[in-house]
Amino acid sequence: MWRGDTINQDGSFEFQLTDGHRAELECALASVEARGLTVPEISRDTFELPGLAALLDRVTAELRDGRGFALVHGFPVDGHTEAELEKLYWGLCCHVGEGVTQNSEGGFIHYVTDGVRRPRQGTRGVGLPQETPLHVDLTDIVSLLCVRQAPDDPPSRVASSTQLYNEILRRRPDVLDRLFTGFEWGRMGEHGAGESASSGYRVPFFSQANRHVSCRYNRHWVVSLPEDAAYPIGDDELELFDFIDALVHEQCFEFPFRRGDIQFCNNYTVMHGRAAHGTVEDESHKRLLLRIWMNVPGFREFADEAVVRYGIGYHGRLGWTAADVLSGRNERPRARRADGALDLAVL
Repeated sequence: MWRGDTINQDGSFEFQLTDGHRAELECALASVEARGLTVPEISRDTFELPGLAALLDRVTAELRDGRGFALVHGFPVDGHTEAELEKLYWGLCCHVGEGVTQNSEGGFIHYVTDGVRRPRQGTRGVGLPQETPLHVDLTDIVSLLCVRQAPDDPPSRVASSTQLYNEILRRRPDVLDRLFTGFEWGRMGEHGAGESASSGYRVPFFSQANRHVSCRYNRHWVVSLPEDAAYPIGDDELELFDFIDALVHEQCFEFPFRRGDIQFCNNYTVMHGRAAHGTVEDESHKRLLLRIWMNVPGFREFADEAVVRYGIGYHGRLGWTAADVLSGRNERPRARRADGALDLAVL
């Protein structure tokens, strides 16, 4: 756990790519381009990075066992088309986790922008110029690559949800039972045929397995429920969310996020967000981030893996692996338990 005013003391969450690392990335890109591989066909076996292995192992260890946040500098953005950057970025991330689809287009690379590359995604507002409050995304790890920052250089933000738990325990222990019970999540219009418009079950805000406390909070998804939701949100919950939003912002860490930087966050222990930036009309100057969602086998223990890990981002065209897409498995309905959560026996 950490606070924003203490995380920067030793800089151990920061990692710098060298000229040798960049040369290895370019060589791996040339190899997959020569073979004509598409993004889902690229894997850690086809995108070999032996010289980067030690650094990426340290990144993964920081995410799993450290602060839950890592910032990598020096990714080779210049001189590449967007299609090439997708392969470079995906190839690097294959050595951290297994990427999954994350929008209604079934895309593995999500363009976080308000420009022409913004994906079709139900009612989600990803990429708009306004402030993005601190939240978690829907998989084990979220990664963002800065291809182009907005001209006014807005900072990014991260905060420890483990520290948030301790602060709530200290200031408002009376609400912890409610948070451990959790909230129903909406599906932002991205559910598939035959699926409900919301989870239909509560996802714990906090849950605990052995000594691991996991956090699942994204206010926008929780308050965006259909009228027939099983567990609607009332004024008391909105007041609680206001308290939480203010508390987590109070302890966050702000940092510059610039061209060639990559951030990684553990979505169970770290929330992330961004400051607002001014409206930009010129497409060539709009902020452009690329996002990848990843899972890591054996990443963490869960109180109920079907609900805590898979209960919020596995509906419609979201949450499919490259193997699922290449085999056509993503075209078949997901098997679910009686309570609506995924049946992990046939995941």
